[in-house]
Amino acid sequence: MTHKKSSSQNDKQSQLVMSARRDQELREQSYRGQALKMYPWVCGRCAREFTHKNLAELTVHHRNHNHDDNPADGSNWELLCLYCHDNEHSRYEETRFASVKSSKTGAPVATHNPFADLKSLLNSKK
Repeated sequence: MTHKKSSSQNDKQSQLVMSARRDQELREQSYRGQALKMYPWVCGRCAREFTHKNLAELTVHHRNHNHDDNPADGSNWELLCLYCHDNEHSRYEETRFASVKSSKTGAPVATHNPFADLKSLLNSKK
């Protein structure tokens, strides 16, 4: 027994297909889509390889940390896995915070000396 699809179902399906194709075209025009076409699907730091199955875990990193700087040649992009991308941004924030703090105070960032009283403690036990 076969059922004929109504014209409203066919219209819904064709609209869905058109919407999916339009979304795909928009993704391909984005810098992520361009970078995925341009570079191999490998993390630039840990060399982990990606397939269609886990491609969502591969991100585009902006080397100069400016997300508005998207040259067509991809010279500011680097493909990184989620873990390496998070590590890169953590390191960047740490160095940025440290340089801001040291420039405000003029003092070195690390001021704690855990062994400062070590000599006096050793001499007092003798």
